[in-house]
Amino acid sequence: MGAYTTIAVERDEQVMTVTLNRPDRLNAFDEVMCDEFERLWKEAAFDDDVRAVVLRAAGDRAFSSGVDVSDPIYQPPNAWSHLDPGSRLGPKANHCWKPVVCAVHGMAAGGAFYWINEADIVICSEDATFFEPHVSYGMTAALEPIGLLYKIPLGDVIRMALLGLDERMSAGRALQVGLVTEVLPRAELWPRAAELAGALARKPAVAVQGTVRAIWEALDLGRRAALERGLHYTILGNYLETGDPLGLNNPNRPPKVTDWKLR
Repeated sequence: MGAYTTIAVERDEQVMTVTLNRPDRLNAFDEVMCDEFERLWKEAAFDDDVRAVVLRAAGDRAFSSGVDVSDPIYQPPNAWSHLDPGSRLGPKANHCWKPVVCAVHGMAAGGAFYWINEADIVICSEDATFFEPHVSYGMTAALEPIGLLYKIPLGDVIRMALLGLDERMSAGRALQVGLVTEVLPRAELWPRAAELAGALARKPAVAVQGTVRAIWEALDLGRRAALERGLHYTILGNYLETGDPLGLNNPNRPPKVTDWKLR
């Protein structure tokens, strides 16, 4: 992989650890970071040695404060040609189906949700706070809250979007509504993220990535269409992993019903 300037990338066996590395700017993203994440996800997608990703952030104060307003991201003069800059930041928007564990500490605001919304497992430290400041600055809050609708209940999304800087969601509340799945002391956050990613990396890669893709793509489909696509992915995944489309001869399959011992 090429050199990066706004992120730090490390490899430990089959886990890639990506650290937002602009702590002096509260890890806000600029044009360069958008470009680097777009490149990162494409490289990770095509590197079969990468089987899981940890996403975390440097510094003490923030996971990310969103877009860097002091260095605006370029948009063409024609409003109808504008693109969502955050579409370059997340793995799913860039067709990367490697499982992502996101470790959040400190402030996670606004554009930080581009990463959180597309992570597969999100954990946070006890000092983490989540908020959406756009409305407080007279800006419509739409893209990040829409992504959040696939994570947490509507009422919590609207409350966060409308109250802006007047309220922050605590780590405890984030756990209650399902935005995160685990809250830890700060010192345990990064080791736990590495542990989870290691567990994912040890599982059969085809099965993991097929599961990630099937579930995320289901969010954009109706129930019947999602189930039909899921069946295709199941057959394809079984064939790629074992050469057995139905999984009947897979040595890792669950035991037959008759194999279970009743106690």
